[in-house]
Amino acid sequence: MDALILARMQFAANITFHILFPTITIALGWLLLFFRVRWLRTNDTAWLAAYRLFTKVFALSFALGVVSGVTMSFQFGTNWPGYMERAGNVAGPLLAYEVLTAFFLEAGFLGIMLFGHGRVSERVHLMATFFVAFGTTVSAFWILALNSWMQTPAGYEIIDGVFHVTSWAEVIFNPSFPYRLTHMLLASALTCSFLIAGLSAWQLLQDSARRSAAKMLKVGLTVAAVLIPVQIFVGDLHGLNTLHHQPQKIAAMEGVWETQKGAPLMLFAWPDAELRENRFGISIPNLASYILTHDFDGQIKGLNEFPDAHPPVAPVFLAFRVMVGMGMLMLAVSWIGWGLAKRARWAPDKLPRPLLWVLAGMTFSGWVATVAGWYVTEIGRQPFIVYGLVRTADVVSDVPATMVASSLAMYLLVYVALIVAYIGVLKYMAEKPEDVTQPDALDQAEGRAAEVLVEGKASS
Repeated sequence: MDALILARMQFAANITFHILFPTITIALGWLLLFFRVRWLRTNDTAWLAAYRLFTKVFALSFALGVVSGVTMSFQFGTNWPGYMERAGNVAGPLLAYEVLTAFFLEAGFLGIMLFGHGRVSERVHLMATFFVAFGTTVSAFWILALNSWMQTPAGYEIIDGVFHVTSWAEVIFNPSFPYRLTHMLLASALTCSFLIAGLSAWQLLQDSARRSAAKMLKVGLTVAAVLIPVQIFVGDLHGLNTLHHQPQKIAAMEGVWETQKGAPLMLFAWPDAELRENRFGISIPNLASYILTHDFDGQIKGLNEFPDAHPPVAPVFLAFRVMVGMGMLMLAVSWIGWGLAKRARWAPDKLPRPLLWVLAGMTFSGWVATVAGWYVTEIGRQPFIVYGLVRTADVVSDVPATMVASSLAMYLLVYVALIVAYIGVLKYMAEKPEDVTQPDALDQAEGRAAEVLVEGKASS
């Protein structure tokens, strides 16, 4: 393999590992705030136990996200120096805004959220939880602004091959940004909801933390059942936006080789790049045109319209089906699971054990859908790094392929070890919640919550 392919593989490995953890922390921060408010309002220590457990999950995820994010930033200099040379006037400030307005906000208040309980007032601790949650969302805002600009560049001029900003508003709020940001925030909420439901189901199966686990199971299933239909609607809008701005990506997603009207929806196929056709196809006539153009006879441009300027078809085509398929499975499980749990009145002893096993098995289903979606987005942008303007091959470094290969191998070994350790720690925390929730601290906190409630009633 040449250095370009290896460098792309290395960045893909890094972003695959990195995206797992922000996908959890973006939404988990807001759910922690919800747990915190529920505890203060009800004085039910089950909510506090859940808060303390998932605060540890947040901290662990945040730490791994930071570490992997730093190494990913290094690759801009080691593997892709041409990108920062040409687009650094856009990318540099956006990355700096993310650090200054979001990362410092998260890191600064995370310490109070983790270690300040009992050392600061309840209101200050609640405020710290809010700012951590707010910081994760702001961080996603800036990162997705940059990623979206690379997909649909706007607000720039090119002088001597270098991008210069003419309008920061157009750079940030580029044509695909609202759809990508909304899609990612919802993906985080769904990933987090299944993580919470899965860990809670495992706790119920292991007979640990039954009261808090039953409450968390209800939260996870409810959030998933409500938001998956919203995600499907937003995904449709995002697809229409992509059709307008990146038609070759849509053609690869749908496996459309020749421009045609009434294009079929390929449920499954194996795209053959050499023959430029789909093998073993199973399709529904005219449905792709209807979904994308809202017209059964609508025209979709084929890949042959974009010679040497479309992405590799098979990875985009298959990743899109993994994303959609996992989304449909999550929809079915959340709706059926919510109905069964509702019938059992959310009582731990009455919840069907097969349901608990299914939920435990789908703890990380959100990761599968998210990674597949990112592959569609990032591989679908190829062969460009800034869509339509800068090719990826033009900005790769001249580092020898052997050096890139060796560093890629080391990255993969470290990432596999870290992900195994991460899942192992989550399993331990779910099975031994008393080691992280500190029952005596909960008893003290219950008394402080009662004081807060009394003060609130007196002031009202």
